[in-house]
Amino acid sequence: MEFVYFALFLTAVSVFVSYPFWGNRRATVSEDPAIAALEAAREAKYREIRDAEVDLATGKLSQEDYDRVNAELRSDAVAILRELDEARAVKTPENG
Repeated sequence: MEFVYFALFLTAVSVFVSYPFWGNRRATVSEDPAIAALEAAREAKYREIRDAEVDLATGKLSQEDYDRVNAELRSDAVAILRELDEARAVKTPENG
């Protein structure tokens, strides 16, 4: 009888631990790879902007260098955001 209780307990623990990995798989399968790539590029660009701000604060960049790098990074970020908007618009055309 102890073996049955142990098996039930082990099954319950296995289900509890593995449940977060069950997730909604349809969302990842139907996701457009182009949009996912642009979102990743956006996040990477944001990270670069934050890194430049930290470099300025710690003295690794002069204000002049920071202004140049910041302008370039933000310009790149805007271009990525425009591409992302266009890709999303193509994927889900507006009704109207």
